[in-house]
Amino acid sequence: MRKSHPVRRVVLATAATVSAVVLLLSLKPASDPAAASAAGAAPQQPAGQESPQGGGTAGGGAAAGSGTVTGEAVRTQYGAVQVRLTVSAGKITKAEAVQAPKGGLSDQKTQLAVPRLNQEAVAAGTADIDAVSGATYTSEGYKKSLQSALDKMKAAPPGSAGSGSAGSGSAGSGSAGSGSGSAGSASGSGGSAQARTVTGKAVQTQYGAVQVRITVSAGKITKAEAVQAPKGGLSDQKTQLAVPRLNQEAVAAGTADIDAVSGATYTSTGYRQSLQSALDQAGG
Repeated sequence: MRKSHPVRRVVLATAATVSAVVLLLSLKPASDPAAASAAGAAPQQPAGQESPQGGGTAGGGAAAGSGTVTGEAVRTQYGAVQVRLTVSAGKITKAEAVQAPKGGLSDQKTQLAVPRLNQEAVAAGTADIDAVSGATYTSEGYKKSLQSALDKMKAAPPGSAGSGSAGSGSAGSGSAGSGSGSAGSASGSGGSAQARTVTGKAVQTQYGAVQVRITVSAGKITKAEAVQAPKGGLSDQKTQLAVPRLNQEAVAAGTADIDAVSGATYTSTGYRQSLQSALDQAGG
């Protein structure tokens, strides 16, 4: 029995040693998975950072036939002009200038020109619109930016008749010069029972008399012309510049609340006063 005690001690010691080694080996791998999990979490963060870029797709929807399209900024002598269009089903529903000349006289010209150019762009559906007298540079810049927006839209009508109807052809300078004869023949041949002509009073201005005659049908002005206007020297140029535009505005507005033409203030004021007297006679 005394001989068996040392053997038992050896066996017990060996078992204890093996157990200790097993425990040490089992503890080392436990630290590795923790490091591995920390390393595995890092690649997931870049993937999450890319998701906000998806918001950019909303901006690209304007070219699909509806939305907004902004033309290029066109530099002019007095400042940049840039046009933005609102488009629905391939047609312009709204036009606006997001940039236009500012400061000094440019403010007045911008206020005069831009609203009219916006209207013409919507009516015409193309960049073939009339320049606004007195704001030539702004008008040219507007048309170029409008064309670039239409190019982006890729829906400019190839043969739009809108620009022709909105242009100055129907009420050109020739009608102003031969006013007294043309108005009577137009009203007489188009159904005299419904249409009639009314001539306003002659208004004296610093440069001569202005007198307006209108053709009225169903309570609306269908034609306007100046049977008298300032003549001689610079007055001829101003009359040719102002009267056709005033005729158009009178028909479009249907009232005497129309804009004066820049550079022809006296003629414009006399025109409006005579137009108002004609409207008073016509009951409008």
